[in-house]
Amino acid sequence: MQQYIIGNWKMNGTQSEAIQLASGFLGRIQNATRPLPHIVLCPSFPYLMPIVKILENSAIDVGAQDGYPEIKGSFTGDVSVSQLYDVGCKYVIIGHSERRQNHHESSAMIKRKVAAALKVGLHPILCIGESAEERAQGKALSVLAHHLITDLPDDVIPAELLIAYEPLWAIGSGQTPTLEQVEEVMGLIKHEFSSRIAGGGIVPTLYGGSVNALNASEFLSLPHVDGLLVGGASLKLDEFWQIVNASQR
Repeated sequence: MQQYIIGNWKMNGTQSEAIQLASGFLGRIQNATRPLPHIVLCPSFPYLMPIVKILENSAIDVGAQDGYPEIKGSFTGDVSVSQLYDVGCKYVIIGHSERRQNHHESSAMIKRKVAAALKVGLHPILCIGESAEERAQGKALSVLAHHLITDLPDDVIPAELLIAYEPLWAIGSGQTPTLEQVEEVMGLIKHEFSSRIAGGGIVPTLYGGSVNALNASEFLSLPHVDGLLVGGASLKLDEFWQIVNASQR
């Protein structure tokens, strides 16, 4: 399976900085001399259209950082998944821990978002993760297994979905789980899907949480890791390119 390297720019940068960054990645792609992973960039909502335009017909896809499940209506401040698809997005991050915590998103809402994204043709990147307390209490695997049941529609199609494991305590902290812990979680995800859905083992499983150029190759070498969801390091052209070049397949 081809690996994915996904850059989540979060709420950072100006339009000119976003354009410069996307143009820089495009230049690196065009001059690449080796097979590359599947690259997706996820800028803030205001910069989606200019970034889509820059990367049009290139090997880099564009994704959004969130999407609302209703097609249209009186939802001030929200952006629908159909609007995201309309402007050229192919992916959308759903259920990121910062959305769950800062916007109090429930599993019911996340399930609606996943279903709506799939309906309009977007590939959802569902984020799941455990807190430091849950990890310390030995509940990490049960918490993650519960998310896979409560956050996803029953009729989800594995080939249209990605799962990103982001332990809450690792995001932006500089701390990372051990390779054994990451591989255990990835194996759990694939096992859970295989037991529930025919072909579930093909769901791409990504690791995210304080990913950088120094640890990327270790994570990408794990058998069940199919890619990385990168935060802060994706805002640095040279470091993100090092992460891209760390891909194994």
